[in-house]
Amino acid sequence: MQPKLEGFAAALLGSLDGAVLATVARDFASLEQTILSNPDLHGMLTDTSIAPVARGRVFQDLLDGKVHAVTSQLAVYAARVVPAQDVPHAIADLASSIHLIQETGSQEFASLGLLAARERISGYADALLDQVDTSNFTQVEEDLFRWAHIVRNNQELRRLLSDRDAPLDQRLAITQQLLEGKVLDIALTLIRFVVIGGRPRDVTGSIDYLVDYIARARDWRVARIHTARPLDEQSRSQLVSSLAAVTGTSVELQVARDPSLLGGLLIEVGDLRLDATTRGRLGVLRESVAAGHYAPSPSDRNE
Repeated sequence: MQPKLEGFAAALLGSLDGAVLATVARDFASLEQTILSNPDLHGMLTDTSIAPVARGRVFQDLLDGKVHAVTSQLAVYAARVVPAQDVPHAIADLASSIHLIQETGSQEFASLGLLAARERISGYADALLDQVDTSNFTQVEEDLFRWAHIVRNNQELRRLLSDRDAPLDQRLAITQQLLEGKVLDIALTLIRFVVIGGRPRDVTGSIDYLVDYIARARDWRVARIHTARPLDEQSRSQLVSSLAAVTGTSVELQVARDPSLLGGLLIEVGDLRLDATTRGRLGVLRESVAAGHYAPSPSDRNE
């Protein structure tokens, strides 16, 4: 299974009781067969011309009300993060994995290379961060940063956590003992998964990677809106819906008044910047005129 999808699935499936897991298993078995037997659905999922976020939104609309919420979350995430041509195979992988969890009662994680292991951890983080208010992201980053610092500066702890031959239960127990009640629950859950799903010799590297990853995730979940006039509730709601469709995740608005913009909106989310302000349009017009890129008037053409 694609590592990022594997991590996301681990976070969601690990918290399910037997009844819900059985429902999700039936959903995926049915979904796998539906994709195989429906050329239009198969074509949409494997169409490389469709942007991943758009593919996920279409798939979500198709599944809405027809499957369990967890099924939808997993399937839509697969449609977004897996290369288009591999999406049907990813759905089949999920169906097999869920069936195996039903049979064994546990999840097993194969050893991966450095980058793939970090991808698995980031997928796990994606699932957890969807359940956390954006205002807590900074505290999660700080908790992870401090833990990485502690591990680096404690030779015995670093030796134990980096020892791939040390029993997993022992490495998890010391982590739990040192952090329980001292960090946010989500931070502890992420740190535990670094031990479970990451590479032992990359413990601090994986945590550093998570700190940066969560910072970027926070940036994409907070849209900074600069506006000349106040936004009413309808405008806010439409913005949230539109930005969620673009980013593929829920978005929190931070609105700032700036009368100098004259009108319109300046939107900044992640590394996306959209200038739809009156001042911005006037600036483009001035630059065009200054560069001589303007259409001559009829009187100019007649001279």
